[in-house]
Amino acid sequence: MRLLRPARSLDAGRLGAMMTEAAPHWKPMLHSGAEDIAHVGEMIARGWVTVAEQGAPVGFIAREGRYIHALFVSAAAQRAGIGRALLDAAQQAEDQLDLWTFEANAPARRFYEAAGFTVVGRGTGINNAEGLPDVQYRWQSTTPQRQERKA
Repeated sequence: MRLLRPARSLDAGRLGAMMTEAAPHWKPMLHSGAEDIAHVGEMIARGWVTVAEQGAPVGFIAREGRYIHALFVSAAAQRAGIGRALLDAAQQAEDQLDLWTFEANAPARRFYEAAGFTVVGRGTGINNAEGLPDVQYRWQSTTPQRQERKA
């Protein structure tokens, strides 16, 4: 059974570990595990984080309105629909979503494109700490009722 819920401050350790766990696969390790935990703690304090839980947290999305700051799923829970459930909830809440991901993160790019996101920009890496080329994605609702409701 999957549950989506607002994150609590005590989730920061497990969620930060998910960020740390994912980093070596596609980007340089610029932050320690403690820094990842602190970063997630800040996002939780701002009310941006929704957790996917299956007995314990297995994934999370950090969203500030229409902008997705982060989406991570633990390695053990990947390919089980967790990321899609988190993204579906965000798509239900907004008529448009924007995010950036690294060009080298091919699995994330495939995931977002399969969810209907399109490329709207590219960066050389000059605007991110990692110095890596990145890609800006946007999703726009095509449901007329959602567009009217938001107007």
